[in-house]
Amino acid sequence: MSKELNEHLQKHDLYSSQWTILYCLKNNGPMTQSDIWRYLLVEAPTITRTLVKLEESGWVKRSQGSDKRERLVSLTEKAINTLPIIENEVKTFEQKMVKHLSEEEQDYFFHLLNKLGVQTNEEGE
Repeated sequence: MSKELNEHLQKHDLYSSQWTILYCLKNNGPMTQSDIWRYLLVEAPTITRTLVKLEESGWVKRSQGSDKRERLVSLTEKAINTLPIIENEVKTFEQKMVKHLSEEEQDYFFHLLNKLGVQTNEEGE
């Protein structure tokens, strides 16, 4: 499924793992890097690599947190303006993928996807 999602996200120069982080920040606001990896249940080095790519592409900015060892990650204007469009595209894609599942099956399926989010595309990056 991540391959198909990556094909949809490709026009925005994103992978599903990057989308997961952007969506997390959109819903939770600025977060520290450690908060992101804890929230997404992904190892810190994986999050760090993905954040570097997102920052280089202009999707996020990292700044000094309250603790000098922490970096606070937030969305850029580019991300804030573009994410609603991408979110609609992703929702349409998801609806097509699960249209034959019951509502309960869909809820559980999306729960699992959110839990696995960043890990699903390691080889694609």
